[in-house]
Formats: sequence, structure tokens, C-alpha cells
Amino acid sequence: MIVSTVNVNGIRAAVKHRSADNLGLLPWLASTTADVVCLQETRADDAQLATALAPALADGWQLVSAEPHLKGRSGVAVLSRHPIAASRSLESDEFGAHGRYLEVDTAGATVASVYVQTGEAETDRQREKERFMAELATRMATLTNRDAVVCGDWNIAHTENDIKNWKGNIKKSGFLPSERQWLTELLASGWVDVVRELHPDQPGPYAWWSWRGRAFDNDAGWRIDYQLATRGLAARAVSARVERAEAYALRWSDHAPVTVEYRSREMIG
Repeated sequence: MIVSTVNVNGIRAAVKHRSADNLGLLPWLASTTADVVCLQETRADDAQLATALAPALADGWQLVSAEPHLKGRSGVAVLSRHPIAASRSLESDEFGAHGRYLEVDTAGATVASVYVQTGEAETDRQREKERFMAELATRMATLTNRDAVVCGDWNIAHTENDIKNWKGNIKKSGFLPSERQWLTELLASGWVDVVRELHPDQPGPYAWWSWRGRAFDNDAGWRIDYQLATRGLAARAVSARVERAEAYALRWSDHAPVTVEYRSREMIG
């Protein structure tokens, strides 16, 4: 099973961007080897998303989505080349309808797409982010007894190796000590950061770069797009890569797809 995750920064923009040059999300979906693709920040309701992805759906991709509760905000989805047996949103009075979490059973595993909101230190936005993080951890605790992977934009850089300018962001949301500790505790509870496991002790590989300045050209990025897998599934991960565009002008999102290949149990045996 090959799983990719990408924050599309608006599904309609990702589909239309440089379409005349045969670039953008749809050509990428047509060429990817992924079996399952998790999307975040679709910024579209279910009907708009299905319309934007119509060519991919005609090619056989199966789609499940969770639309945002506010226009132009959040929204997550999962595309699979395999039948989707079941799907579930976050059971939460506050966040259940926000379009920030969606999990599906497909290709012999549970695959979830998550979009953790951007916070702002010492504000209500940060407190909302922390409440969502708590509810997400509660949900993930119920998945550790199965093959599961939670993919998405977590908006938290875990260590100094996960952000180029870590010294300038110590007091900012996304690199706060409390956020980093939350990720540490999540990993201690039975989850594995698969990309870091396969790329230990090195900066990056980053998957988000600001549109501004020369962040992309200088690889001054953040590694905030994770695939956290349960230990049994993580043990079967054989490769992980960031599909970074060859040039700034060829980007169709400010994030790049993060792709991991997991061997089947039969291949291990």
C-alpha cells in the first residue's frame, strides 16, 4: 500500500493551477503510484469537491470527504483506488462538523486525513487548537490496536530538525514547547512518525514553504505534514519521500505531497 498526503491549499486552485501546462493536482493524481491519497484544506463543500475531482473519479478513484463548517476554511478528504468499506468523522460536539478529521477503512487498513488548525500563541485561536489536539489524541488512542495511519497537516514542527528557522519560532504557534510535547506523548503512546523513522537525524525533509520571499528556493521550510502509523504498520514502511516541485513556478500548493510505501504482510512473510 502506498499512501500520500497533501494540503492542497484550496481544491479548486490546486486543480486549476497551471492546468495549461498539464500541471496541478489532477495530472498528479493521474500519474501517482499511490493507492490512497489524503487531502487537507480543500475549502469546498462535498459537491464542489466532487466537481473539481470529476476527472479523477471517472478514472476510478473512490472519494469520501468531510466538508468545512465555514466557507473557505478547512475540509478534508480521502481518495482510494480500492473500495472504501467504512468512513468516520471525529465524534466531537465542538469539532465533529468542522471538516478537520476523516478516517476510512480501505486497502486493509484504517487511513485518516487530519488538518490541525493554525494557532496563535496565547490567544483563543491557540486554545481552540489545543482542544482539537486533545480530542484528536483521544480518537487516535482507539486506533492503536489495528493497522492505521493518520496523515495530514498537523501545523506542528516536532523538533529542531523539522523547521529551518527554529530559533526564530520558539515562541510561535507551530513550534511551542507544549505542542512539541503533545507530539512526543502521542508518539510514546504507540504511534510512529514514519518519515522521520526512515530519515533520522537530518533536517527535513520539509514539505511546506511560504509563498513569500525565497523560502522555497532556499529550502527554508517546515516539516509539518506527517504520516503517523501504528507500530505494526510502521514496521512495514520501506520508503518515504517528499514530492517537492522542481521549481517554484511548478508548485500547485504551498505544501508538497508526502508519500510512504508500506509492504504487505505477505511480502514480509
